[in-house]
Amino acid sequence: MTKKDIVKTLAERFGLSQVDAKKVVQGTFDAIVETLVANQRIELRNFGVFEVKIRKPRKARNPRTGEEVFVGEKRVVTFKPGRTMEDKIK
Repeated sequence: MTKKDIVKTLAERFGLSQVDAKKVVQGTFDAIVETLVANQRIELRNFGVFEVKIRKPRKARNPRTGEEVFVGEKRVVTFKPGRTMEDKIK
């Protein structure tokens, strides 16, 4: 499913124009990104938790040459689904 599909579904479900639905969807995504950039946790009850975690620096190996390379610290976004979502998916 793409953002366009989400917009279309919401527009039909709530009787909105696709332009208005797109503004709501994009505004929601923007708010999520802004919150994660500020290193804050987003907890959506019955859905899940978005969080920024820091991966420690480590040594890795180039598979082509076998040479050891250093991979620096990295920030990654993680998502842990809520219990309700997990139950529905199972």
